[in-house]
Amino acid sequence: MKSYLFIAFAIAGMLPVLVKSQNFKTADAVVVLPVKVVISGKVADAKTSLPLAGASIYFPDLKLGTTTNSEGYYKLQHISQGRHLIEISYTGYASIIESIDIVTDTEKNFELRTTYAEREAVTVTGVSSATSVKRASIPVSILKKEELLRGVSTNLIDALAKTPGVSQIGTGPAVSKPSIRGLGYNRVVVVNDGIRQEGQQWGDEHGIEIDEYSVSKAEILKGPASLMYGSDALAGVINIISLLPEAAATVKGNLFSTYQTNNRQRGLHATIGGNKNGYIWGGYASYKAAADYKNKYDGYVFNSKFYEKNIGFYTGLHKSWGYSHLYFTSFNQNLGLIEGERDAATGQFLKLINNNGNEEEVIATGNDFTSINPFTPHQKIKHTKLVSDNSFKLGSSRLTATLGYQRNQRKEFGNVLELNETELFFDLATISYNIKLHLAEKNKWKTAIGVNGMQQTNTNKGAEALIPDYTLFDAGIFVVTQKSIDKITFSAGARADNRTIAAKEYREGNDVKFEAFNKAFANISASTGISYEVSKTVTLKANLARGFRAPSLPELASNGAHEGTNRYEYGNRQLKSETSWQSDAGIEMANEHISFTANFFLNAINNFIYYSKLGAAAGGDSIVTDGGEDFFAFEYKQQNAKLYGVEFNFDIHPHPLDWLHVENTFSYVRGILNKPEDGSKNLPFIPAPRLINRVKAVLLSKSKTIVNAYMQVEADNNFAQNNPFAGYNTETATPAFTLLNVGAGFMLQAKQKVVCSIYFAGNNITDVAYQNHLSRLKYTAVNDVTQRAGVFNMGRNFSIKLLVPFNFTNATHHK
Repeated sequence: MKSYLFIAFAIAGMLPVLVKSQNFKTADAVVVLPVKVVISGKVADAKTSLPLAGASIYFPDLKLGTTTNSEGYYKLQHISQGRHLIEISYTGYASIIESIDIVTDTEKNFELRTTYAEREAVTVTGVSSATSVKRASIPVSILKKEELLRGVSTNLIDALAKTPGVSQIGTGPAVSKPSIRGLGYNRVVVVNDGIRQEGQQWGDEHGIEIDEYSVSKAEILKGPASLMYGSDALAGVINIISLLPEAAATVKGNLFSTYQTNNRQRGLHATIGGNKNGYIWGGYASYKAAADYKNKYDGYVFNSKFYEKNIGFYTGLHKSWGYSHLYFTSFNQNLGLIEGERDAATGQFLKLINNNGNEEEVIATGNDFTSINPFTPHQKIKHTKLVSDNSFKLGSSRLTATLGYQRNQRKEFGNVLELNETELFFDLATISYNIKLHLAEKNKWKTAIGVNGMQQTNTNKGAEALIPDYTLFDAGIFVVTQKSIDKITFSAGARADNRTIAAKEYREGNDVKFEAFNKAFANISASTGISYEVSKTVTLKANLARGFRAPSLPELASNGAHEGTNRYEYGNRQLKSETSWQSDAGIEMANEHISFTANFFLNAINNFIYYSKLGAAAGGDSIVTDGGEDFFAFEYKQQNAKLYGVEFNFDIHPHPLDWLHVENTFSYVRGILNKPEDGSKNLPFIPAPRLINRVKAVLLSKSKTIVNAYMQVEADNNFAQNNPFAGYNTETATPAFTLLNVGAGFMLQAKQKVVCSIYFAGNNITDVAYQNHLSRLKYTAVNDVTQRAGVFNMGRNFSIKLLVPFNFTNATHHK
């Protein structure tokens, strides 16, 4: 693999030189190197004509942008000739998104209109090229950094989970797995800076391993995205955009700090970047740490503590021929594993200790809860990533090539007598590739053809093994196209995939724990959709997509237990690929004072894979004893299933109280098996219906010192989930609960420059004791004193965030 990696990145590094030194031949003529073009102009308020300082001008496909100076002027160099999508945005104003033809140096001015609800945005997820969200036929939600800063979250997925249709499968504050419309784990693809994130996403006890503080933007595509991303994108895609190049002729960055009261979570983050004559560079460093969290039923939850230290760097070149970027990131996390074991007499949490060579359990007290250093059992995760992201102008077409190498090392420590013994050690290495040729736009047809996939090797290096060593090769070829005809945008595409898996024999002593086997999975994906702008205020959407997912290694070959779960899992090599047909229909309505969005979906899945408890021959649960501990036995099965649901968003900002927002979001999903499993037809891990009511006031709109000030109150209503997968006592019903949240913030400005931004927030301020239906801690041990099952979620929590930008340049843009 190392030789493949060296060759891949050597080619990637040579591409800019090859592009610069060569002409390209097409069927008709010789295409010379692109001409260097400059675009400049002014951004102003449409009503007053006053300049807007700090407005953003961005070309998403070129990954090139700048901001206006104090007089509202901007200037961008190194633009290649052709037709490009441009996005003009400024806080408190409606964004402008349009395609423009640039042939020679161009001056273009823009006028923005004030708005109290942003309705326009650009997406680059699941489309042939950057597209207005309004023209995308599949539902896409976009969260910008400002929105992420306004909430309280203990990890990145926690921050995204208030998006309609998105939820989290949690194991304490440090660990959240994304779920889209009731499907999670290997059915959701997470993309970060151009490549899909590959860790051990089938596991319960760790998150997505992306630095939360470095995120600039998140795009969430809800629906099958196998067309662009292959296997595993059955539910959708979460595209995390972290490293964005700075504007031309600038050197700037920011300092960020935050503190949360419940678990003493503290965070620090620093970033800096520059851009001089098209040469870009930058980096960041983050630190996050937390002690044990608490709630009014459990008190402090022992060993829910964690800390992480992350860094990232990038460098690259932007010229008229395109761009070439090189990214490096390192995510390092140490977190405790919550077992929930309690003292029978007092109901207090127990911890393991080494008492003169003997393992003992004692009651956790005092500093055991306030330290950030995890106790046994715990795990260490290191995720290292190197990405080469490139785009080259080829005549009127464009070639993009993204190559990535990731190494995910996850160690679990569970032996208090041998603290350095790694009971489990997964060492996963992945080479990813994604190459697309974006053909020249003709008659408003945007078409791209491409190939992407990965090669993966997993090696067990611990004392035990849950899955065998294996190699995996994945490849898919696809074509996608989009056609705009006045107010109608039509999109379609098709893809062919092939995945091969070779698992190796694994022995424990003289016993064969895993037999060697080879499996191959092939499939066809397709999608077609339409977006129709009925009027300036109404847009209708419809989409039909076929997705697929090959079984994961744990589903095929598991044979073991580990400290992060209460399960002993058995795989099933007879599993087939999951395939689905999902239909989506949506409507978007928006005027000056009201916006309304509704999305409906029906997802029919063939060969749905799920795990269920095994029953003992004599009745009751099947129990497996491993290493002196008892575990419930689970096995993977499959049958046909369907999911259906709806998501609503209704935002009112009534005249003349335009500064007042009354926003309501509702999401509902129902998942059922075709045939009952031990008396239950309900799918596991289906979130409860959820209604979020939020009232937000925009304050001091005329102030030049305190800007973007707001206050908000939110009721997060989680309905009862009375349709659990009750087969073999796998899940239980969950009662309803409501969390009351508050928030406030503002930006401090001096001489039209931002001094700092401050955010205050409070979650669950009435200190409700609750268990989220998707919390795995719900199924830990029963408290013999209170008879309450499992561990409860976090109680009252307040947070403060401070963001301080800095700028080392005095760059000006001239008319």
